[in-house]
Amino acid sequence: MSPADLLGLFGHFLLLSLLAIGGAITTAPDMHRYLVTEHGWISDSQFTASIALAQAAPGPNLLFVAVLGWNVAGPLGALATMSGILLPSTLLTLWATRWGQARRDTLGVRAFTAGMAPLTLGLLAATSWVLTQPFRQQPGAWVLLALTVTLALRTRISPLWMVGLGALAGGLGLV
Repeated sequence: MSPADLLGLFGHFLLLSLLAIGGAITTAPDMHRYLVTEHGWISDSQFTASIALAQAAPGPNLLFVAVLGWNVAGPLGALATMSGILLPSTLLTLWATRWGQARRDTLGVRAFTAGMAPLTLGLLAATSWVLTQPFRQQPGAWVLLALTVTLALRTRISPLWMVGLGALAGGLGLV
């Protein structure tokens, strides 16, 4: 990978950092577009496996960004994606937290805070759609999805049970 490509990778993740409301995972659809569709640096299955591997590992959820960068360009790719995703969001968060705390009772800050929940849910729904692309043609995946949503909305069962059920279904070749 050329230095210009690494700089482009860094710059793209720099921009995504400012859109990562609800966490970096909410920008996975655009990461997929950039890395898989636009540049073809990794395949669709590599993209999905990178996220699954990082999410299964202990530690922050942000690790998938490093795994994606590593799969694209090794250690320099991981450095480009991680520094790109961390720098702007960290600096903006530090500034906004201090600014918002000083003005937390104003109408504008309260409205902004209330508006973040639906935005985050929409971004997570888009991420789910991209990550389930390889499995959507399998009926078992839709059954598992319906079961997961139903249990999440109607019971207090821990979502970890559904993750375990999904892993079991995948291990048995059902999805």
